[in-house]
Amino acid sequence: MHIPVMLNECLDALITDPKGIYVDGTLGNGGHAGEIFKRLEAGGTLIGFDRDIDAIERVKEKLFSSEGKRVELVHDNYAHMAEQLDRLGIDKVDGLLLDLGVSSFQLDVAERGFSFQQDAPIDMRMDQTQGQTAGELVNTAPEAELADLIYRYGEDRASRRIARAIVEARGKNEIRSTLELAAIVERAKGGRKGKKTHPATQTFQALRMAVNDELGGIEQVLETMIERVVDGGRMVILTFHSLEDRMVKQFFGRHVPREESLQQGGVRRIYEEPAVKWIGKKPRTAAEDEMAVNPRSRSAKLRVVEVGV
Repeated sequence: MHIPVMLNECLDALITDPKGIYVDGTLGNGGHAGEIFKRLEAGGTLIGFDRDIDAIERVKEKLFSSEGKRVELVHDNYAHMAEQLDRLGIDKVDGLLLDLGVSSFQLDVAERGFSFQQDAPIDMRMDQTQGQTAGELVNTAPEAELADLIYRYGEDRASRRIARAIVEARGKNEIRSTLELAAIVERAKGGRKGKKTHPATQTFQALRMAVNDELGGIEQVLETMIERVVDGGRMVILTFHSLEDRMVKQFFGRHVPREESLQQGGVRRIYEEPAVKWIGKKPRTAAEDEMAVNPRSRSAKLRVVEVGV
């Protein structure tokens, strides 16, 4: 069962006007979206995005089959959020929530190819209607490119060794399945050696992030949507990976005014427009009792800013 992470913390930070327009950029199973809608009053609107059509259909049937114009579900990458809002005739929103964790449904459905817990073709696309699969990437990318993306997105110091092993293996036969790929990586790293985490975890993460251009999507949605949030509205971002969190922190940091002393006296405020302020300078993390029930929440970091200061 998919359990939304830090649910109350996210919603308490997000909703400043229960009659406003709120966007959930990552519907998943609708855990956050359903609770957002419950907190909205008549006149409040929810817009949900997901690049996985299965998520859109599942959430619509489960939660919003009869809500009409107060809920709009959009099958698209959140990177294209601003364009889709233009299509809907929406200029400004009161809040944006992004839960950047991978949906447990995507991990649990074997044929999606995200996990090495079950054997399946190596797909990993969040939107299966378009784009290169992870299997195609594994079997065609040059060794140097594979090593680079495993190091960059997986932060695995054994990236060169793993890439070399992949290229050697595919030179004999095409690498077709998740378990086959996981075994290649495990051998390249010298086995498990008593570690709890599977040796292929970082490589699978790197391939997923590369295939879905996850960091590029985060950058694009932040750049375009910070202009679309009303003054006093919130941007609430839940990350599960250090690269994501670093990107979010640095992006908002450029918009937080800082004072610089002038030689002639006085100070000036330096920041990129629009200005924002942190709602809590440090990221929030899940409470111990939530981590005990939902281990997925252990790596979560919640960052919140308010636009217009």
